[in-house]
Amino acid sequence: MKKKLLVGMVLGASALMSYSTYAQEEESAEVYLEEYTDEFQENFFEGLKQKGIQNYDRAIDLFLKCKQLEPDNSVVDYELAKAYLQDKKYIQAQQYAVEALLSEPTDYWYLDNLLTILDKQGSPWTSIKEQIPYGNNKLRENMAVSFFKMKKYEEALAVLKEIDNAPLTSELTRKINDSLQKSTQEPTTPIEEKHIADRNDPVTALRTQIEELLSRSDYEGMLAVSKEALDSYPLQPYFYFAYGTALNNTGDSNKAIEVLESGLDYLLDDGPLESSIFRELSKAYTKIGNTQKANEYLNKINSGL
Repeated sequence: MKKKLLVGMVLGASALMSYSTYAQEEESAEVYLEEYTDEFQENFFEGLKQKGIQNYDRAIDLFLKCKQLEPDNSVVDYELAKAYLQDKKYIQAQQYAVEALLSEPTDYWYLDNLLTILDKQGSPWTSIKEQIPYGNNKLRENMAVSFFKMKKYEEALAVLKEIDNAPLTSELTRKINDSLQKSTQEPTTPIEEKHIADRNDPVTALRTQIEELLSRSDYEGMLAVSKEALDSYPLQPYFYFAYGTALNNTGDSNKAIEVLESGLDYLLDDGPLESSIFRELSKAYTKIGNTQKANEYLNKINSGL
């Protein structure tokens, strides 16, 4: 909005100015925008750093400065919601989480964060149903997956009844039933599918493509493919690992941590993948300066936990 306003002012004034004066105004606007962007980035990344070392009050102050600079930036709302959540200020957290979701209704992480905040307060998700675009089918898909991750199986099943996505509904319903059965008796075989290599299986094809990109350290290419894979198959833990790894190696370690830790919730019986996620989490926490958490995940690998 700021950028559009400045450009509009320059263009509107051009009719009354000589070319040289217009050029000077345009150059001044460009310099201002560069300073504006630098100020935003400095505050935003410092906010991420402070949040990463659990200095939540300082992080909130920095994100609020970003909010003043870019009022409509949904990422700022999202980070404010997470920081307020960690600081146990749930009312403010919910406010910004709703704002973020309204900006990007199909974003899984925005919705998952909002549902987590409601859960911490002991509030039913229906309390915000009228505030969000619940009619959006992708939002409902994300909600069902998030409830499954949170082990809120009844809520997940209720939402699934309203989803127009037969493959997701079928797979998630089966996983919920498996999880419910597992809670009452010991399974005789691992519930997680023993993926039989099927060349016509899109999940296997995507995994093969990602592994090839990973072997070449093509993290930019891996970022795009793994994000698409995760959007299409949100119950596959490998895609969380792949997307988190790509994020961690393209400069977004904070988001990588969130994705990787979410992936752990979908692991049922895959020791090697779990170790890979732990290792990547250790790297990500090291990058944001949280050595305590980095060592914690390394110890999990070494201890086999």
